[in-house]
Amino acid sequence: MSLIANILIDGVAYGMVLFMIAVGLSVTMGLMRVINLAHGGFALIGGALVHGLLTRAGLPYLLAVPLAVLGTMALAWPMERVLYRRIYRFGELQQVLATIGIAFLMIAGVNYLLGSSLLSIPVPEAMQGAVDLGFRKVSMHRIVVIVAGLAMVACLYLLLDRTRFGMRLRAAVDNRDTAAMLGINTGAIYAATFCLGAGLAALGGILGAELLPIEAYYPLRYMVLFLMVVAVGGLGSITGSFLAALGLGLVDTASRYLVPDFGTIFFFACVIAILAARPAGLMGRA
Repeated sequence: MSLIANILIDGVAYGMVLFMIAVGLSVTMGLMRVINLAHGGFALIGGALVHGLLTRAGLPYLLAVPLAVLGTMALAWPMERVLYRRIYRFGELQQVLATIGIAFLMIAGVNYLLGSSLLSIPVPEAMQGAVDLGFRKVSMHRIVVIVAGLAMVACLYLLLDRTRFGMRLRAAVDNRDTAAMLGINTGAIYAATFCLGAGLAALGGILGAELLPIEAYYPLRYMVLFLMVVAVGGLGSITGSFLAALGLGLVDTASRYLVPDFGTIFFFACVIAILAARPAGLMGRA
């Protein structure tokens, strides 16, 4: 019973981290039709910013985190205007090459400014404790990650399905020219969506630093993992990304607990089996 509880709690927390980072990639790939392999770089930037704000500027955690997320979004805005706006018109292979190049630029920038060692993100004392659930003690940090992930699911659903912004985004995706003729500023909609995805990646990178440590080569180290969440969930599907992240988090955690010597093989075998049965992903359209 204790083993199952450990797998469930650790797996759900891990899955929430994957969801928070990968959902922005799912939105940009599924809705905006751009293959952004530099998406993990925004998680790196968020982690690097909060590291500097905490360790060098001495700001409190609850102030440093939102400032780091907003700072990441502020950097994403000119990048979308100057770089990604041109990448939208590229073919798939050109998008892959261009965004990998951007990822290397992010890595080089962080490596130059902060070095290649792990970037510590000290959390406040309130998040360092543990909550006794009876069968085990759970880290408060993991509880915060799980709650943040669930809150993000609800907020994204309301934003994209129940607001005027979401309606305009879907219209711009379906037919950009017609949407522009109806008075929708498609350029601003795309830029705002891109910045939203960057901010979500930054928040996921910060909250998930305990499970996926922040260091200069973060975008390359976890690029395939984020892409697997998007592929298994289905492009552009928030529900699919949530289910995929949660499922893959549980599978990866269970395999490491139960068959540690073959955990990675089992994990990738499960991903291959899912995509063989559902090539478009769990919630994707064929």
